[in-house]
Amino acid sequence: MNIDLITKRSRMVSIVREFFISRDYLELDTPALAPSLIPESCLEVFATEYIHPTLGHIPLYLIPSPEIWMKRVIANTKRSVFQICKAWRNAESVSPIHNPEFTMLEYYGVGFSSKDNIKLTEELFEALASSETPSQARPPFRVMSMKEAWAEFANADLDALGDTEAMREACRQRGLLVPQSANWEDAFHILFLSIVEPSLPKDKPLILDLYPSGIECLAADIAGTRYKERWELYVEGIEIANCFTEMDNPEAVDRYMESQSNKKKESLVPHIVDKTYSSIFDDFPHCSGVALGFERLMMVLCGKKSIEDVMIFPFSSFFGLDK
Repeated sequence: MNIDLITKRSRMVSIVREFFISRDYLELDTPALAPSLIPESCLEVFATEYIHPTLGHIPLYLIPSPEIWMKRVIANTKRSVFQICKAWRNAESVSPIHNPEFTMLEYYGVGFSSKDNIKLTEELFEALASSETPSQARPPFRVMSMKEAWAEFANADLDALGDTEAMREACRQRGLLVPQSANWEDAFHILFLSIVEPSLPKDKPLILDLYPSGIECLAADIAGTRYKERWELYVEGIEIANCFTEMDNPEAVDRYMESQSNKKKESLVPHIVDKTYSSIFDDFPHCSGVALGFERLMMVLCGKKSIEDVMIFPFSSFFGLDK
């Protein structure tokens, strides 16, 4: 057992807590299980059940993110909050950047926009950096819009690729295989993951800002545009964090829940969706949230190449596959 690793991890967790508490964020400790989840067609979950002595078998799910609970607290308290907790994603490979069980740092600033959270996250990196942190993992962050990235690295005008066939054709012109049945979002990801993402600059942390509205998520739309107030943070080409200015319109949340629920019908692990979840947004404060993979953060700040190098018990060790 690596005592140095355990010590570093403990130190980083302590710094994170002090960082947010000193800024008047409430620390939360919400459940790891939920009777229903926010539907996300891009991921699979872990299902289990509670066997009640008289009510029988009650389905429950391990949370892929504490978002479903944290937003309820925000709705009730109107306070900025943060949490360090375990999260679970099923049906993913075990790799240098993936583990089915991982640690999530999630923080929501009331009164914040996604732009405000760029500065806060830079300050968090500064607080956590040490002498072993490489220059490519240190602030200041480089900021580039998704539109700028597509123009520079794919020679494509994202605004001109608003319909499905145009996006499919953009893939074909670049020699990418795209099924005729692919929808706009599928084709977008084929081109983005094949050409744009691998080309992103790696000399400094990169904020990839303003994601297209065609990628469904609970981020606020920017009026009069095809974009959302959403960014992702890349360090050395690895996606570390995801940030939204949170969607707070109940009708828009309902549309998202219905659309994603329909897509989840073909999921490997179907789950229950709370049809009343949008009601918490009837009086929801303007805020922005960041979901950050803690092992990935620790990996890049410590100059490591795999999250297994910063995990006490990586998933591969369960099956005798660890190095």
